[in-house]
Amino acid sequence: MAANGLIWFLIIGLIAGWLAGRVMRGGGYGLIGDLIVGVIGALVGGWLFGMLGIGGGGLIWSLISAFVGAVILIWLLRVIRRA
Repeated sequence: MAANGLIWFLIIGLIAGWLAGRVMRGGGYGLIGDLIVGVIGALVGGWLFGMLGIGGGGLIWSLISAFVGAVILIWLLRVIRRA
């Protein structure tokens, strides 16, 4: 992955993690935590959408995929924390 692609991946992960933290009404996990949740969420969302055969391209699609993955990840973290 080129440096430019890595920077965009991290920016999209940060935005997706921040948005997911707001939507899930948890207040987020701080800058580093949101970045980690967003990046892992981007991987989860990309994998999930790939398994479902849903695809697209571009910046907006990447953000949507990362956001959905981050929301799922936050939900799973909260379920695990309650157990």
